[in-house]
Amino acid sequence: MDVKLPNLGEGADSGTVVGVLVNVGDMVSEGQTILELENEKAIAPIPAPASGKVAKVLVKEGQKLSVGQVILTLEGDGVAAPKEPAPAPAAKPTAAPVVPVNTAPASIPVIPQGVPLYQPIETGLPPAAAPSIRKMARDLGIDLHRIRGSERGGRIVMKDLYDYIQYLQAIAFSPKPVAEAAPGVPAKPAPESIDFSKWGTVDSEPVTPLRRTIARRMVESWTTIPHVTQYDESDITDLMALRKKYKDDYAEKGANLTVTPFALKAVVKALQLHPVFNSSWDEVKEEIVHKQYYHIGLAVDTEAGLLVPVIRDVDKKSILELSLEIEELANKARERKLSLDEMKGGTFTISNQGGIGGGPFTPIINKPEVAILGMARGVNKPVVVGKEIKARLILPLSLSYDHRIIDGGTAARFITDLGKAFTEFTDEDVKLPKK
Repeated sequence: MDVKLPNLGEGADSGTVVGVLVNVGDMVSEGQTILELENEKAIAPIPAPASGKVAKVLVKEGQKLSVGQVILTLEGDGVAAPKEPAPAPAAKPTAAPVVPVNTAPASIPVIPQGVPLYQPIETGLPPAAAPSIRKMARDLGIDLHRIRGSERGGRIVMKDLYDYIQYLQAIAFSPKPVAEAAPGVPAKPAPESIDFSKWGTVDSEPVTPLRRTIARRMVESWTTIPHVTQYDESDITDLMALRKKYKDDYAEKGANLTVTPFALKAVVKALQLHPVFNSSWDEVKEEIVHKQYYHIGLAVDTEAGLLVPVIRDVDKKSILELSLEIEELANKARERKLSLDEMKGGTFTISNQGGIGGGPFTPIINKPEVAILGMARGVNKPVVVGKEIKARLILPLSLSYDHRIIDGGTAARFITDLGKAFTEFTDEDVKLPKK
């Protein structure tokens, strides 16, 4: 029995092998993980579809696989013999939808100057389309996430697919580079490979799928969202005193009490005061989508790259619950055990570099969100308190926001209320219930 790479989910048709967990001669049982595959930012376990003995292993670490490609061969009593397919009943031939792709250049639509007509649409949901449309797009190698559906709810129909193919033809036959956004703006030059070894010793490593995904999304966010960053500071001296007071109680519950759960709560409080920061820009419908839930992403620094697990319903959880969940998700991120679902659906993101060091920075918005908070390491500074100058622990805050939706005054009010929220925690917010 040839074991083939199964369907990986909507929009995923390939991945890179990061671990082969069986060898020739091993006995495997149905459902046992035989392969670990990296796709986008997650590592997915690939199970054995049946029991048997491994006769051949046809893949190796680092190899890129596509859906349907043979992984290994099983033999033995546990492997069911493949069934003979039943003959399909004769059916009248039906004419396949005609999608003209060789239209003469004279009939090809002209691309207007400005932003390209089609850009990736990331909603976190599969594009709405009939199975026949999906199959045709798959056969043509077209990503449905790039097509705007014209039917109700953004559903993609044949005309939308046809229009997109016409658009691709227009790019191919256009006498000017499409990258030229306006008169006088030069087109982006083609990438050039430089031989750095001419000047000294070098070594190189292949770019991992995760790093490629991070790079693609960062470029997309930076080039499609007009970023502005607002800076401020918050006095967390009293907050750190609360943390010191209760950290041992939390440790008894298996939780590490850090600044991060306080930051989650403070952010939600500010989001409730300024709901536009908890929204997204729907570029297809040209609507601002206001979310009535608070799912906060936490940027986690791992050896493989930056991962952003999402903590859901932060407004409904206690500091203890958040502390436990933060540690659990951070460990899963570092071990590359996060699922794609655990990194989707965020409404706002926090990037906390306080444990590493450094000062204020400019975080890049995690599209399709509209804002992100950067937190640097707290620093002791002299502060006027009443008529005295005292040393206080000051937390630097950096808020990057989407200037298409959020104006400067709104951002200033948000970060001011956020800084205030860090100072308003009390014992009632932190102490654990009595046994």
